[in-house]
Amino acid sequence: MISFDEYQRLARRTQNMNLSPEERERHALHGLASEVGEIHALYQKVYQGHPFDEAHLLSELGDLLWFIGEMADVYHTTIAEISWRNIEKLRLRFPDGFSEEKSLHRAEGDI
Repeated sequence: MISFDEYQRLARRTQNMNLSPEERERHALHGLASEVGEIHALYQKVYQGHPFDEAHLLSELGDLLWFIGEMADVYHTTIAEISWRNIEKLRLRFPDGFSEEKSLHRAEGDI
């Protein structure tokens, strides 16, 4: 296993650094959306009789992580920092674990 920081460092070498930061941001954004679409397609195919392809799902999740890394690089942050901020947000939102009540009635400004 590798850390988020190591993953991001290794994945960075496959980014197109000839793009401007704005182009890399858009590339990451479009890539995130297209990878989610590919995941949707895996689930949609089940309704057509195809078996669910878990290996393909895991590959697409990896592609999502790659684009998250690219977006993080554009904003001079790390996947590790993003993950920590998310855990802190969830800790504040659900201090005792998930609660349907707290989910339905979030504090103003809780994004």
